[in-house]
Amino acid sequence: MKKITLLIPCYNEEASLPALYDRMTQVIGGMPQYEWQLLLVNDGSTDGTLSVLADLRARDPRVCYIDLSRNFGKESAMLAGFDHASGDAVVVMDADLQHPPEVIGQLLEGWEEGYDDVYARRESRGREPLLRRWLSLAYYHLLQHSTRLNVLPNVGDFRLLDRKCIDALKGLRERARNTKGLYAWIGFKKKEITFVQGDRKEGKSSFNIWRLLKLAMDGITSFTTAPLRIATLLGLIVSLGAFFYMCYVLVKTLIMGDPVAGFPTLIVAILFLSGVQLLSIGIIGEYLGRVFIETKERPVYLIREKQGV
Repeated sequence: MKKITLLIPCYNEEASLPALYDRMTQVIGGMPQYEWQLLLVNDGSTDGTLSVLADLRARDPRVCYIDLSRNFGKESAMLAGFDHASGDAVVVMDADLQHPPEVIGQLLEGWEEGYDDVYARRESRGREPLLRRWLSLAYYHLLQHSTRLNVLPNVGDFRLLDRKCIDALKGLRERARNTKGLYAWIGFKKKEITFVQGDRKEGKSSFNIWRLLKLAMDGITSFTTAPLRIATLLGLIVSLGAFFYMCYVLVKTLIMGDPVAGFPTLIVAILFLSGVQLLSIGIIGEYLGRVFIETKERPVYLIREKQGV
């Protein structure tokens, strides 16, 4: 009998977990041909999430959980799940019911057809703030056009991964993780299904605009050096522009006898060049910061407690 692991990272999902468990058990109850593992990773929640997980574990031995020592972030929590998942395939989904459990059957159908990575593309993003929706789409567009990887716009973490994909992801131990990009990097045979994203029923999303911007920055700097090339190109353009302007001022002064503009021209030139330099240094700093983090070789996550794994 094939075993399927449902991997669900949790952060302050106390209110959502009972409804999620009820819907999941209804879905998997209709597929007795599989053995199931419900693996939930508590990513340093500050509410009663851990207590709910312990109650579910006491009621249902299929429920397993990992309690991380603090909040390491969703990317690290998913790696903890990959490391401890025992299924022949792993379905990754969110705990807030925006990823409907009823779609699991479609993911399994694609897997049984021989696909290694069956990913779910959103037909609709539900009741999502307009600014967040626009920034998400802009991020996917930017990443898609700055790297050779097919990043799959409007596709999140909701997907089924075969054991060979899980083993590949377990071998990638980088700290500044962007799992959406890693899904594309490892390759393997992929298939798309579509679903309508649900609305969060309980609680509040922990992903604010700043955390999403940080995630976008991690994704861009993890999979492309395009910002460094842009900084180089910008420096070249500025240098050429300054050279031609110098030639123009020299000819205008020596041949036409016009006086050289003084203070305003100097201030504008200094401010512009300073801005370009600071931008370039900032881009280089982002990459150096990631090198600094990786060279420490700290573990991606630490576990305080685990049950059933």
